[in-house]
Amino acid sequence: MLSVFNSINNAFCGVLGISSYMQGVVVLMCINIIAVLGMSVLTGFTRLFSFGNAGFMSIGAYTAAILTVRYNVNFLVAIILGALAAGFVAFCLGSITLRLKGDYFLITCLGFGECVRVLFNWTKNLTGGSAGFPGIPAYSNMLFSVVCCILAFFIAWRFIHSKYGRNLTSIRENEVAAQAVGINAFRTKRLSFVFSAIYAGWAGAIYAGYLMYIVPSAFNLGKSCELITTTVIGGLGSLTGSVLGAILVTVLPEVFRSMANYRMLLYGIAVVLVIMFKPSGLYGYKEFSLKRTIAWFKNLGKGKEKTKAAAGKEDK
Repeated sequence: MLSVFNSINNAFCGVLGISSYMQGVVVLMCINIIAVLGMSVLTGFTRLFSFGNAGFMSIGAYTAAILTVRYNVNFLVAIILGALAAGFVAFCLGSITLRLKGDYFLITCLGFGECVRVLFNWTKNLTGGSAGFPGIPAYSNMLFSVVCCILAFFIAWRFIHSKYGRNLTSIRENEVAAQAVGINAFRTKRLSFVFSAIYAGWAGAIYAGYLMYIVPSAFNLGKSCELITTTVIGGLGSLTGSVLGAILVTVLPEVFRSMANYRMLLYGIAVVLVIMFKPSGLYGYKEFSLKRTIAWFKNLGKGKEKTKAAAGKEDK
């Protein structure tokens, strides 16, 4: 099955003339989109900040890698089990930590992420330790990643526009008022936390199948910070904004790659400029609408025509 899927991907990319480099960029973009969509549900719609999502990514990645390499489990089943494993750990962790208020929940998640990384470093017989876990089958090609990305967006969209998604928004706006109308704030926040972890585990499992080699240091605190930063850049409370933010965060370092030592500096400046001049994010609390976009271009055209007409009258 894996060879058939890779053959379809190679044929598809060959017809379109997509290079292996561009395929890699698209795969990384899709991985970031899936992880950021989960973070958006947690942070953008529930107003909970977590520095532990890199830990959930590592759980998904190592679960899928161990199942495919050591137990010959089908890669699709391994990805699903990796995502569910991350969700189960989040359920257990959230049942304890979500009763904490303010910064205490954030700090607990930060500690959890670092504990997971250290644990994978110590368990050399199972995970390879700091030397890494090699030999993972290359199941994450471009076509497969794009399909997973579209499916992830569709599920997140349906979730946010369901009764549960409206409950998340109510808690974000006013938790006390939400509880007054019968919403169980604790269970709803735990559901959001588990949803975010499942998406992080999903992204981690795809990441393992793309690199074919994973190390615990790839899922450090910096990765969690990157996910939160991307969510803020895209815009809190916006799924399409999260997608746009993930695309920018993936593409910008590649655009500046030719500048060698300065590319990460320029990337950081670009991120700071977005946050300074657009604090709400690129699509803060809004969703992309094709009708609004078309109407905007029409109004822009009418504005130019009025300007030209006014200029003509002044000349006369």
